[in-house]
Amino acid sequence: MLDRQVVQEFLESQLEDIDLAIPGDIEMELLVETFCQYTEDDYYEWLKDNFKSFFEHGNPDWEWVRRKIRSYTSHGAT
Repeated sequence: MLDRQVVQEFLESQLEDIDLAIPGDIEMELLVETFCQYTEDDYYEWLKDNFKSFFEHGNPDWEWVRRKIRSYTSHGAT
């Protein structure tokens, strides 16, 4: 779930950067919530696609997974 306050700050910054004003009949809170839901829907689909790819559509290559774990662990990312 996205942090709504962070998203609002992001939207305000991005809209300012491109000099785009929100129409007066659109409340910022509703715009933020709608944008978050839109993004979260897309994010969930992205996660599902990556799950299928990472686990080879239910037939995972566990050696490849182990190598990935070692690779990320050896670089300090856990």
